[in-house]
Amino acid sequence: MTARAADRARYDRATAQLDAPVAIVDLDAFDANADDLVRRAGGKPIRVASKSVRCRALLERVLAREGFAGIMSFTLAESLWLARSGFDDVLLAYPSADRAGYAELAADPKLAAAVTVMIDDPAQLDLIDAARAGGGEVVRVCLELDTSLRLLGGRVRIGARRSPLHSPAEVAEVARAVARRPGFKVVGIMAYEGHVAGVGDAVAGHPLRSRAVRLMQAAARRELAERRAAVVRAVREVVPDLEFVNGGGTGSVQHTAAEDAVTEIAAGSGLYVPRLFDNYTSFRGRPAALFALPVVRRPGVGVVTVLGGGYPASGAPGADRLPVPYLPEGLRYDPQEGAGEVQTPLLGPVADDLLIGDKVWFRHAKAGELCERFDTLHLVEADAVTAAVPTYRGEGHTFL
Repeated sequence: MTARAADRARYDRATAQLDAPVAIVDLDAFDANADDLVRRAGGKPIRVASKSVRCRALLERVLAREGFAGIMSFTLAESLWLARSGFDDVLLAYPSADRAGYAELAADPKLAAAVTVMIDDPAQLDLIDAARAGGGEVVRVCLELDTSLRLLGGRVRIGARRSPLHSPAEVAEVARAVARRPGFKVVGIMAYEGHVAGVGDAVAGHPLRSRAVRLMQAAARRELAERRAAVVRAVREVVPDLEFVNGGGTGSVQHTAAEDAVTEIAAGSGLYVPRLFDNYTSFRGRPAALFALPVVRRPGVGVVTVLGGGYPASGAPGADRLPVPYLPEGLRYDPQEGAGEVQTPLLGPVADDLLIGDKVWFRHAKAGELCERFDTLHLVEADAVTAAVPTYRGEGHTFL
C-alpha cells in the first residue's frame, strides 16, 4: 500500500460516520508542517497569515507552538474580531477603507494596542482621521514596501502590484509624514515578495519555464535583500524604535530569514500545503487540509460523478486554480466539464472501484479559501476525528 493509499484508508475510517461533502485537517501533517516552517525560519518568529488558515482554533494551536508569534490578518473587521477574541498582536496586511472599523479601533485602547494597520500613502491617513468619530487612540501603522523586481530601467516589472513605495527615499518620506501627524505611530515595515514566495519553481512538464523562474527568483532575492536593508536603514533614521520588519512567505521562508534586516517571517499556506505548493524546490510539506465529495452517479465505465466540486481559487484563471482529485489516486477531470457547480464527473480506471456513497478526497489549489466553502473542519489524528472546529464561515464571518 502506498503512503497516499494509507492516508485514504485513514481518512475514510475517520469520517465513516460523516456524510460528504466534508473537510478535514490532518493534525499530524499540520504539526509537521509547522515544525518545518520553524526550522526554515532559523530562529526568527513566524507571523501566521490568517487568510491561509481561517479557523480560530487552528490559529490558537499554531500560535501555542514555539517559533510562532502574532497574526497577519486580511481585513480590518477580521483584525478587530481577532483582537476582541484575545489575539494581542494582529498586523493587518492590506490597506482598508473600513470607516466603521477605524472608528472602533481609534476609540478602544485594547484594540488600538493589539492591531497594526497597513498604509503606503498619506491619503490613507486622511481616511483614518476622517473616520475617527472622536476616537483619540494612537493608531499603530506599518509601511508596505513594493518588492517587485524592475528591469530595463523599469520597463519590465516582475511582482504583484501592491505598494507604490519602491525606493528607500519613498518609504522614508511616508514615515516622516506619519511622524508629523498626531495620532499615528510607525511601528513596522512589511515587504511581501510574492514573486519569490508564491510562485512555484518546479512546474511538472515545464523544465525551461521552471529554470527561468528559478533564475528570476535568484535575481529578485539579491535585489530585494539589498533594497530592503537600505529601506530599513532609511526608516530607522526617522523611527529609531521601529518594532519589526516583516517579510517572506511559505515559499521563501529560509531565504528571507537569512536577511539581517528582517526580524520576522510571514507564512500560513505551508500549514495546510495546498496543491500550488507541489511545484517548489525549496521545501516539501505534507498535505494537511482536504475535502471529500460523495460519489452520486456512475455514468459509465471509467467514470464517476461526485456532488459539488466547483471550488476555484483566486488568481489568474487556469487549470492550476482548480482543486485536484487526490484520493484515490488516478482520477482526473473530464476536460469538457471540469469542476462543476453542483456535480463533477471524474475519469480514470480507478473510478470503476468506487461505489455510490464513497468519498473522493480533493486538495484545494490554495490554503484558506477552502474554509469559505465549509463551516466545520474535522480534525483527524491517526484514523479518528478527535474534534470538530468552526471555520470563520462557521462562526458567521465572511470577511472578504
